[in-house]
Amino acid sequence: MRLVYLSPVPWSSFAQRPHKFVSWFHARTGGEVLWVNPYPTRFPLISDIQRLGFQAESESGVIPNWLSVVSPRAFPVEPLPGSGALNALLWSTLLREVDEFANSPECMVTIGKPSVLALTILKRLKTCKSIYDAMDDFPSFYTGLSKFAMMRRENQLARNVGVVMASSTAIQRHWNVIRTDVMLVRNGLDSNLLADFVRKPLVEGKKVLGYLGTIASWFDWNWVVELAKLRPLDVVRLIGPMYSSVPPHLPKNIEILPACSHQEAVAAMKLFDVGLIPFVQNSLTASVDPIKYYEYRALGVPVISTEFGEMKFRNGEEGTFLSQGLQDISTLIKQALNFKATEKAIQQFRSCNSWEFRFSGANII
Repeated sequence: MRLVYLSPVPWSSFAQRPHKFVSWFHARTGGEVLWVNPYPTRFPLISDIQRLGFQAESESGVIPNWLSVVSPRAFPVEPLPGSGALNALLWSTLLREVDEFANSPECMVTIGKPSVLALTILKRLKTCKSIYDAMDDFPSFYTGLSKFAMMRRENQLARNVGVVMASSTAIQRHWNVIRTDVMLVRNGLDSNLLADFVRKPLVEGKKVLGYLGTIASWFDWNWVVELAKLRPLDVVRLIGPMYSSVPPHLPKNIEILPACSHQEAVAAMKLFDVGLIPFVQNSLTASVDPIKYYEYRALGVPVISTEFGEMKFRNGEEGTFLSQGLQDISTLIKQALNFKATEKAIQQFRSCNSWEFRFSGANII
């Protein structure tokens, strides 16, 4: 069996759901994968220049022998009518490669991001099993004509694939309007990349209240600043790439550290006394199921999160504390610091939330 995977992120980026999906596919079937990197599906923005300075790393750093990576060339005009005809001139070689790769007794095409190229390949590979893995509310990241064009492409895609998987309840409910067979396949974790669980000794004094991940428009600075003011003797440690402006005059106990490798990230999270997920509630975060939640919990780190996306359904889960605003931060910090995970609970959490458990449970193969 072979898989053509149109990814929303480059293979060279930090390993995410797409990387885990193709690795699971190969482990399950032994089949080869043709990974198609993304290309611009909206008009360029000035903010894109800032992202050029950050180069994320994949966990492996290499391309395995069962996977081939292709990068489409494209003019950044996709929102315009007729853009497909224009870019088709640049896609001819790639499309022939896709046709040849998929010419096997069994093939599957999985699309992780709507695009004109994705719709073109879906139409060409009619005999292949087709899946749309809806892992984001893509139109929410766009504005103007780009937003409406993305909405139209995504609607076409969801109507024409054989299977739609949704990474969060909000995304599942969105697509349930046009089809009733949308499967909820939440994010997960790779236990092989996590350290063995070791109970942290109870230490008096300064605590590390940490966040690890991208800091962008969805990051709730007001919540974080209030936390730092309420816990002046503790450290609020923020680790990750910065895509938003930092508020002036931050409390001195807020540390901002740069992005790091996954191995370094795990080591950093093991030092957290509490793991933070401080996101604002808006259209961007309404459909998010944060992977960092699974990693915090899998390391035995208690989690304090604002009520957004999939997190709002986790009220009452072990080691998870949801904040409804600035007024409850002090109480939640005390509750989280008193929580102690057991090794049995950690192992059970890892087993029930692994990527293998997620994708195999969907019964798509």
